[in-house]
Amino acid sequence: MSVSGVSPSVNGHGEPDIFNASSVAEIRATLSHLHDQEASVTARLDALVTSQKDFSREFGRLDLLRAHLSSQTTTTRTVSHGMLSDAAATADRISSAVRRLDLEQSHVKATLQVVEQVSDLKACVLGVSGSMGAPQDWETAATYLNRASKIPEEVVHGTFAAQMVPTAEVPDAPHVTLENAAESLCGLFLREFDKAVKESNDAKITRFFKLFPLIGRSEVGLDVYGRYVCQGVASRARSNLNAGSTAQSRDGFFYANALIKLFEHIAQIIDGHGGLVERHYGPRKMNRVIERLQVEADVQGGIILDTWSDERHMDRKLTDTKSYAFTFLVQSFLPQRSTTPRSNSPASKDGGVAAEDEGVDMKEIDGVLNEMAVMLGRWSLYCRFLAETCNGTEEDDQRFTAPQFLQESSLARKVNDRLVSPFNTMTTFFFRRSVEKAFQLDEQPSGLTLQPQRPLKADPPHITSAVDDIMYIVNKVLQQSLATSQIGVVTNVVPTLSRVLGSDFIGMTQRKMRDECYPRAPVQGAQPPEHLLIPFLVLINNLDIAVDYVRRIVQNHTEAKKRITGPDGQTEESEPLRALFPVPSEAALALRTLQTMSSSFESKATELLSDGIQVVFNNVVKNRLRPILADAFRDIEYQPGNDRDPTSSAYHEYDHDHDHHDHDAGHSGSGDTNSRAELVRPRFANSWTELLLPVSRILTASAFDRLLTVTVAYLARLLEKRLWSYHGRVNALGATRLERDVSGVVSAAVDVGGTHGTPGRYRHREAFARCTQMALVVGMDEDEWDDVLRGGETAEVVDKLSAEERVRVRGMVRR
Repeated sequence: MSVSGVSPSVNGHGEPDIFNASSVAEIRATLSHLHDQEASVTARLDALVTSQKDFSREFGRLDLLRAHLSSQTTTTRTVSHGMLSDAAATADRISSAVRRLDLEQSHVKATLQVVEQVSDLKACVLGVSGSMGAPQDWETAATYLNRASKIPEEVVHGTFAAQMVPTAEVPDAPHVTLENAAESLCGLFLREFDKAVKESNDAKITRFFKLFPLIGRSEVGLDVYGRYVCQGVASRARSNLNAGSTAQSRDGFFYANALIKLFEHIAQIIDGHGGLVERHYGPRKMNRVIERLQVEADVQGGIILDTWSDERHMDRKLTDTKSYAFTFLVQSFLPQRSTTPRSNSPASKDGGVAAEDEGVDMKEIDGVLNEMAVMLGRWSLYCRFLAETCNGTEEDDQRFTAPQFLQESSLARKVNDRLVSPFNTMTTFFFRRSVEKAFQLDEQPSGLTLQPQRPLKADPPHITSAVDDIMYIVNKVLQQSLATSQIGVVTNVVPTLSRVLGSDFIGMTQRKMRDECYPRAPVQGAQPPEHLLIPFLVLINNLDIAVDYVRRIVQNHTEAKKRITGPDGQTEESEPLRALFPVPSEAALALRTLQTMSSSFESKATELLSDGIQVVFNNVVKNRLRPILADAFRDIEYQPGNDRDPTSSAYHEYDHDHDHHDHDAGHSGSGDTNSRAELVRPRFANSWTELLLPVSRILTASAFDRLLTVTVAYLARLLEKRLWSYHGRVNALGATRLERDVSGVVSAAVDVGGTHGTPGRYRHREAFARCTQMALVVGMDEDEWDDVLRGGETAEVVDKLSAEERVRVRGMVRR
């Protein structure tokens, strides 16, 4: 029986099971497996027996170590119980004795200290009593009281002092004696101080003022001293106010000067007496006197402001300014009436001005605003001085923050009611009325003409009188408002200026451009008449110059300035806004407010300026560009050698002379015989100059640059269309001529207007980049063209053209 291929029987664990074997082969396989297991177990047992010797040796070493450790433990217990226990007990007894000794010593010292204090207290009591007796030595008595005040209260009120201090001469308890003496001296010092004040005896005033803190009556001394200096403030303020006995003497800045003198007098008192108070009463004790002085400043400053308001009839002026109708401005924005007013009618220009001024006297308003600005500026300086004095050396924001008593003072409220609010209201009226009056009296510059052969009689910039008048008032109002150092004034007035400039100045200019001088041609295709175009150009100049004025005014008030501070030429940089607004947050807010006004006005003016430039382009320039370009290329062919080309011989002569006269050929060259064959550039330059030179003489450089930007952009598109029209009409030699003609047109286009074109010449050339690159591709030799096709360096020269356009341009030439 064959046994190959038969698997042995296995049990449930996957191992051969001899009891389930069904063949000899399975029995043999099972036996083989059992032999393998036996060999494995035997090997493991042999290994364990071999390692038993090592384990026995290690166990022996551990037993030896345990024996040594036991002997050491026994020795340690012996030392601890025998030697150290006695030493520890001895140390504990010594430590306890030392603590008891220290406690007894501290008790002795405390007792001695109390005895010394009581002894000192008794000496002070007897000294006070003796000094206040026959000698009447008030300084010594005050010194004894000050010395007694340094003794602890528990000692002064203690039973030991009550038993030891009283004597037959001074039988009362020490605290009673000291309190009575302090009260008695306080009353005496008050009487002597008042007497010295009446006698104007400064030495006695100072003498008794220094004694109050010594007797524990600092508050009383500060109050009486504050009352004394306030009397001087009140007296000086009344004399200053009474100095103007007549109405003429109270004109101008009389009340402003009275308020300034009040603030200066208080500042002098604080600055001159502060050291004395701080030295004898302690740090920051002058604040109490300052607070008392502020109460007097409230009274005297309030009197000055009330009297000023009544004398200047401020309520009536405010009513008049608030009810002013601004008739001229309002009517200017209404649809124009067709009827012409009578020459002497109040509705006429000069009559209207006179009628408007009858209600409000602008000279009076200007004077009142100047007076209020001075008073507000000195009030801000006064508040800053008090803040620095009271707050000491804090950080900037805290150092210049007015103390609470100043913020809540009646004078602060009155300044806000009588000065800040009226200043904001009247400044708004003054500025808007000034704008209105500037437009009422507006005058055009004389001697302007569009005829290039006639000289201009007026000097540039050619603007109307209203721009200078209005910008002068803008600078005046800004300077006046910033000088108040009141951030509330700046954040109110500056946005108002911006609003009035945006609505009235820009609005009036827009209305004039639209209704009075819009450059409309009488017939289609003709040029607008001179009497319309010149005023329109002048109004464009008004906008351009006004933007520059406002930008420079704001920069003058915000940018840091350098000044020479030393003999060796050292410079110091000063920031105008930080000088006026020392609090960094307020200076930053003022800067943002001014910059917002400038950017807002510039945005509105530039938008209207761009619209005006577009009107000039559409109505004056645009319709002439196509005929000018067509005339420049009239009868010009770019296929030399063709019998139909009337200029081929001329171009041949031009090519012959070009190497020797290349520079001369680049100019307009109307009289250059060597360049007589260059026809395109002279034709274009003459017509181009004839078109734009009259306008460039009147417009400002910036405004004309804007017009030139729009014009060359449109011209470039026309020139590009003309170049595309030459497809198939150019040969290799004509391509070179075409490139020269395009370059001549571009040069002439950017050189117009004298100095106007020079600064932006290369920028304006960018508009013709596609045209010049088209001419360049047309005239390339084959090697250059191959480099363009490969995307080499030459391809970067014609980057304005796409790959398809380059191929199309190259195909224009018949080769």
